[in-house]
Amino acid sequence: MTTLGKLIRTTAFKLSLVYLVAFALFAGFLVFYIGHNTQRMMAEQINQTIEAEVKGLGEQYSQGGIRRLVDVVERRARQPGASLYMITDFSGDVIAGNVRKLKGRMPRDPAVPIQIVQYERITGDGTTQEAAVRVFVLPGGFHILIGRDISEGKHFREVIESALRITIAVVGVLAVLSWLFVGRRVMKRIDAVSETGRRIMEGDLSRRLHVTGSGDEIDRLAENVNAMLERIELLMQGLKDVSDNIAHDLKTPLTRLRNRVEGALREEPSVEGYRDALEATIEESDQLIRTFNALLKIARVEAGSPDQILERVDASEIATEVAELYEPLAEDEGVRFMSEICDAAPVEASRELIAQAISNLVDNALKYGRPQPKDGEAGAQFAITLRVFCEGDDVVLSVADNGPGISRSDHERVLRRFVRLEESRTAPGSGLGLSLVQAVAHLHRGKLELADNDPGLIVRLRLPKAE
Repeated sequence: MTTLGKLIRTTAFKLSLVYLVAFALFAGFLVFYIGHNTQRMMAEQINQTIEAEVKGLGEQYSQGGIRRLVDVVERRARQPGASLYMITDFSGDVIAGNVRKLKGRMPRDPAVPIQIVQYERITGDGTTQEAAVRVFVLPGGFHILIGRDISEGKHFREVIESALRITIAVVGVLAVLSWLFVGRRVMKRIDAVSETGRRIMEGDLSRRLHVTGSGDEIDRLAENVNAMLERIELLMQGLKDVSDNIAHDLKTPLTRLRNRVEGALREEPSVEGYRDALEATIEESDQLIRTFNALLKIARVEAGSPDQILERVDASEIATEVAELYEPLAEDEGVRFMSEICDAAPVEASRELIAQAISNLVDNALKYGRPQPKDGEAGAQFAITLRVFCEGDDVVLSVADNGPGISRSDHERVLRRFVRLEESRTAPGSGLGLSLVQAVAHLHRGKLELADNDPGLIVRLRLPKAE
């Protein structure tokens, strides 16, 4: 009873009921329309046939009187068909025709064009049938009845009514069967969705809705929900990683900040000592602020709400500005900076975020890509190349160096937040540069790729080319 109650409350049951009623009404209307028009057409044909018979027999009577009329009626009465004839004298006795007797008295009102009577045929088995007739009074008290049997029309009407009943019964059975099949199938899948949702609410974010592969609307909904769940799981994992990394990576600078202030307080009071301690504290605080700003920007970009709306911009123009900014800095550090930028690379993007991404890639190469020469070896000059070019439907922005590079096993790991391959962590930075670039790539429906430059590392940011 519980299962039946659930089935009755389902949308499938309601839709099946609506379809049943609608289809039954349509089928009933269609059968009624066909039957009504067929009956009307048959009635018109009967009237036309009777009128033709009346006209023909009238001409025969005019030419030969009652005797010739009797001969013609006798001849026509012996022919097979649905036509009826009967001639009676003034006393009501049958003179000629194929009608044995009428049920009741013979119609005597010539003013009524067509009348429905019940009769028995002379050649029949005694069964009573119905006919549409006309009666005319002839001189001398003679009456002539001309008609047409309508039992075929009655039988046709019975066939139509039977077809209507069968149609409604078949539609009802099919509706019930489809309701049971669809209802149970839909309920089974919805129960599976509810169970998966319950497991997810209990904390198992790895659960996914089952996709049957049929491609129906429930499958499409499941695929979209699964994509949403994957995104939620990724964000939750990112939140967990951020929390863990903040607890681990920011603990050291905060501890260093506290120890510096405490050390300044333990030393002999002096203006210079306090100034040095405050300047170091400000520098450390600025680094913490930059770290938190980077985290905030990554969070906003991953949430799909950049500071500027996406617009048509030229990535080549942005890369040229970044190259002009970093070229003097690279020259001061003895780094050979090269740029190969195409004339036009249109993308739908945020100008500020694209500039930030290119700057992060160049800055990472300057900070962490420089090779460490071995003892006694001069080593090759460190070089960085910034390239912008179009490849198929993509605009590619790449930064390559000839440094030590990154092992393939670490390519995925360096994209995480606060990950730094430098164990000593003496170089400035927070390990958020590539994480921000990856977030910018996802926001613009692009892709961030890391590959070996042999030697060195090459990082490519692929963005869809604007139409």
